[in-house]
Amino acid sequence: QVQLVESGGGLVQAGGSLRLSCAASGTIFGINDMGWYRQAPGKQRELVAVMTRGGGTNFADSVKGRFTISRDNAKITVYLQMNSLKAEDTAVYVCYGRHFGSTYWGQGTQVTVSS
Repeated sequence: QVQLVESGGGLVQAGGSLRLSCAASGTIFGINDMGWYRQAPGKQRELVAVMTRGGGTNFADSVKGRFTISRDNAKITVYLQMNSLKAEDTAVYVCYGRHFGSTYWGQGTQVTVSS
């Protein structure tokens, strides 16, 4: 009965910034890996960024230098700060969590970057 709930999506002009949040709730005390995938229309879902409980990170090449990921382990919450947004960043951003044998997915939040 674990849920991941995203917030912070919306419409922004190219060059702007957005901050996404994802919080876990339910019967859980921690998640080893938390991050974000995204899926654009007609495209496969791709990993954007992930952070381990200990702070290790992995980013898609397309967002390196523009996006940062952070997390609050006590609140089981992960954040994605997106700067210098481009039209090609437009997608549904989905929160992801993995804890040993369990995988969790959020419902997704729409990010639209206009040019």
